[in-house]
Amino acid sequence: MIQSMGELSYSAAWLSRWREEITETVSAMLATFEETHGFAPGLNEVRVAGEDDRRAAREYAREFLGFAELLTFYESIGEVVLPDVGNGYFIHSARDVLHRLAEEGPVFIPMADDPHGMVIASDGGGFLFVADWGGVIHRSRTASLDEGEFDMVAEDLPQFLELIRRSVARFVETGEPGYL
Repeated sequence: MIQSMGELSYSAAWLSRWREEITETVSAMLATFEETHGFAPGLNEVRVAGEDDRRAAREYAREFLGFAELLTFYESIGEVVLPDVGNGYFIHSARDVLHRLAEEGPVFIPMADDPHGMVIASDGGGFLFVADWGGVIHRSRTASLDEGEFDMVAEDLPQFLELIRRSVARFVETGEPGYL
């Protein structure tokens, strides 16, 4: 297990290490998942970005004045699908984020420094993770955006990804979901 993701600054190499560590940890969990939980696991993966993903990332950069960390993420990672870790963690593909943004418009985050954002992730309980346009990550307090209530969970995308990494490790080690 990598002891500190902070040894390397956020970049494609950082994301590669992040993906490798989560993949290794989840693989260990899946080896005994059915025996432990009594049912077969679903697909759990951190998918490397393919050409379609990179094209969507370029479209994101062209059409949306977002933050560079998210573009770097989508150029490296296609999506994160971890339904069997705690309640589940999902970081949506760039194409899905753009589609939702086009269909529903920006999310309004009343207490944020930058009150506009977009849904980039969710958990299996219906809570949504919204990146405001300044890069801060917020979690909805309910399974609906209609309430407009959010809590800040990370100051930036790398911190959010580190929380996911820690949550995965904690779940595999203890069976308890992490902070998110």
